[in-house]
Amino acid sequence: MILSLLPKMKKHLYIFIFLIFTSCSKYQKVLKSDDFSYKFTKAVEYYQNEEFNKALPIFDELRTIMLGKEKMEEVSYYFAYSHYSTGDLISAAYLFDLFSKNYPNSKYVEECAFMSAYCYYLLAPDYSLDATNNYKGINALQNFVNYYPYSDRTEECNKYIDELRKKLALKAFSNAKQYFTTQHYKSALVALDNVLIDFPSTNNREEIQYLIVKSSYLLAINSISKKIEERLNNTLDAYEQFKDNYSKSEYLKELDEINEKTISKLNNIKINKNEI
Repeated sequence: MILSLLPKMKKHLYIFIFLIFTSCSKYQKVLKSDDFSYKFTKAVEYYQNEEFNKALPIFDELRTIMLGKEKMEEVSYYFAYSHYSTGDLISAAYLFDLFSKNYPNSKYVEECAFMSAYCYYLLAPDYSLDATNNYKGINALQNFVNYYPYSDRTEECNKYIDELRKKLALKAFSNAKQYFTTQHYKSALVALDNVLIDFPSTNNREEIQYLIVKSSYLLAINSISKKIEERLNNTLDAYEQFKDNYSKSEYLKELDEINEKTISKLNNIKINKNEI
């Protein structure tokens, strides 16, 4: 049975090799052609057939040859999208931005301005990694919203901005929490406060305020004598603020104990002062 299939398999293999050879031969013909109008047509055809790796080098050649000519706008448009479609988002972001600057009156200008910002959004990594592209994405998306406030894409941009800000908030919180974990309580307090200021809508707000109370208390009891009282009073303030905001929190039982210890220590300090 298997032997009887071999001739058919060979036949199909020959056909496959022939098609590949023919396809490569046709593509080489396009690459070597001096007819740039023909090249442009074929490049668009490759692009529309999602053969982006074939389209890209042709558009790359045409953008040099057709500089200043009528077709240059379309070549630049497809060239940017070819990079985007092959996954080269860094180049695509640059080329889309360049297009919007070079062709401010183009029918594609708004689309390309959005695509540049969108590429940076896609490049933004997980919160635990370098946040450079997160900031670039937020700035690019916000610039688009500012420049095209009535665009159909504005709502989408605002959604992406929120997502990127959540990543930044999570990164800032993670860094602040690391200070607490490593017992750098003074740095933790500064970093945790900054998270609340910079990201007032963060989803970790309750845990942040919980950590502020704990950091404040642990900083106080590990302080030199002349700073203990002031820092214990800061702990009481942080506790009252937490209790007002989260009266049913699961953290409250633990923080109630910290509050009682804080009051007890402050009373002891007062007693010692009176004795002196």
